[in-house]
Amino acid sequence: MEITDIQGCVTLHNNVEMPYFGLGVFKSHEGEEVINAVKYALEIGYRHIDTASMYNNEKGVGIAIKQSNIKREDVFITSKVWNSDQGYKNTIKAFNNSLKKLALEYLDLYLIHWPVIGLYKETWKALEYLYKKGKIKAIGVSNFLINHLEELLKTAEIVPMVNQVEFHPYLIQQNLLDFCAKNNIQFEAWAPLMRGNINKVDLINTLAKKYNKNPFQVVLRWNLQKGVVTIPKSSKPVRIHSNAQIFDFEISPEDVFKIDRLDKNERIIPYPA
Repeated sequence: MEITDIQGCVTLHNNVEMPYFGLGVFKSHEGEEVINAVKYALEIGYRHIDTASMYNNEKGVGIAIKQSNIKREDVFITSKVWNSDQGYKNTIKAFNNSLKKLALEYLDLYLIHWPVIGLYKETWKALEYLYKKGKIKAIGVSNFLINHLEELLKTAEIVPMVNQVEFHPYLIQQNLLDFCAKNNIQFEAWAPLMRGNINKVDLINTLAKKYNKNPFQVVLRWNLQKGVVTIPKSSKPVRIHSNAQIFDFEISPEDVFKIDRLDKNERIIPYPA
């Protein structure tokens, strides 16, 4: 990944350009909170917004995009199908509902939120259908482990473009990262800041002083240098701005390795299996 600025992109295996840094809106309340957060992020240069039907704020995201006056094609919008909506027909219905709430004609990326056993293959077929219809620019999965991906690939016509998973210094999942790289599936991080607890890690605090950055900025830069798309969440303008101040420094290979060694295979949420 060539890291340039806040609007830099990675190229997915179907040649779609995906901004490698964005804003997550998990827990941003529908209405003014999410509208103001997304509008501010877009104003200062963010071009990637990640939401989901389960977040219950797609309407606000759509309003913010419209009010920003930024061309639709210049903003990368992701949403996800929730577990209770999986299955072929249900997924198509859920997708159409999301599109209606967002007031958009298409999505840039649509993900299966979790690998619901017995349903995710059927759900993937629905995503393939929507992709072929031109309703989605790219399709992918979220929280899929190697066994889920291997099983999906047995019947999939299209290899997922993205796998969005929990990723931070305490949970690197190198085997999964390597598997995705081998299959041209872009790795994307949620909870890259360990739900705000990254500033409790001694090494990260030490490196923050070394690079004259805060702990959050150090870890977000580490994400990008690992080739991982990252979408830190926040509804606070000061944090949204601060998180984006990661394009004026580079972490040395030695320090990247030190952060890698923090890996404990420790999850914030339950094991996806």
